[in-house]
Amino acid sequence: MNGWIEPGIGLTIFKGEQRVPLEIERKFLLPEFPATQVKEGKLRIVKEQLIEQTYLALYEDQELRVRKITDAASGGVEYTHTFKRGFGIAREEVEVSIAGGLYDQMIQAHGAVPLIKKRSTALWDGVQVEIDEYDQIQLMVLEVEFGSEEEAESFIPPAWFGQDISTDKEYSNKKVWRELQSRRS
Repeated sequence: MNGWIEPGIGLTIFKGEQRVPLEIERKFLLPEFPATQVKEGKLRIVKEQLIEQTYLALYEDQELRVRKITDAASGGVEYTHTFKRGFGIAREEVEVSIAGGLYDQMIQAHGAVPLIKKRSTALWDGVQVEIDEYDQIQLMVLEVEFGSEEEAESFIPPAWFGQDISTDKEYSNKKVWRELQSRRS
């Protein structure tokens, strides 16, 4: 076997011939929902989802999370289990679909408050963007995914995207989720 066990998480990550997929994205602190761009046809909403996200394990630059994703139009539900490692615009990410029953078992065993957000997937100038509006806190983030780090770094966002928070840990989902857990105490 060409892998190792990550301390604190216990996941085996394989390297060598098998590459761990990278998620390459930039994040922006959206000051308000871009209703003007939608009205003018510059931003076209193609999908809306409700996401309930819970972290099962956090260790420095690694995380394990589960999500329940409900499609706003159809009501269809998808469940995922995700491992991420790294920080910044490029992170390793492995995501798999899981059964609803397994998701429910993990959530009940963990007993945490899920982070809830509405995600609007939209097209802007030929680019897919995801707008996350958080339910429990006043926060709105816009994300753009890229095929390479070079593409991400050379991307010039319009002013309405807001401040680039791609490397600001204050706005990471896991930090926001941790704050929600501390409010329960």
